[in-house]
Amino acid sequence: MAEGKTKEIAYNRKAKHDYFLEDFYECGLVLTGTEIKSIREGHVQFKDAYVSIFRGEAWIKGMHISAYKYGSFANVDEERDRKLLLHKDEIAKLDSKVRTKGYTLVPVRMYLKNGRAKLEIALAKGKDLYDKRQTEKIRDASREMAKALKRKG
Repeated sequence: MAEGKTKEIAYNRKAKHDYFLEDFYECGLVLTGTEIKSIREGHVQFKDAYVSIFRGEAWIKGMHISAYKYGSFANVDEERDRKLLLHKDEIAKLDSKVRTKGYTLVPVRMYLKNGRAKLEIALAKGKDLYDKRQTEKIRDASREMAKALKRKG
């Protein structure tokens, strides 16, 4: 099957900084008409968002979708909980890992795929402060090497 057109809407840079991202899952969202219009304009933030599993369903909490500027009574609460569309076996697998091993589910990016909003979530494990420093040290060293190679070449 051919891959459809994708357009990236939002990316969660804080997730990569604060967590070790391990398994990635693509899921759909249950949205209203004005929410998808606002998403297409790029008015999405999930800086403090997280995914929780409740009664066998996955929900994203804390994701901010701004109100559509041309919507009136059809606009909904900007930070309401939204249901994620995943297969039952995926939800069960994620729920067991989150409950037993100390993992959490974080949103990584949102994009449009064939005109439909998709959310990429990741099974993540929290980084300690020294892990963050180590990651930053590696990034700085590779940046310095790239600069040195650019000057020589």
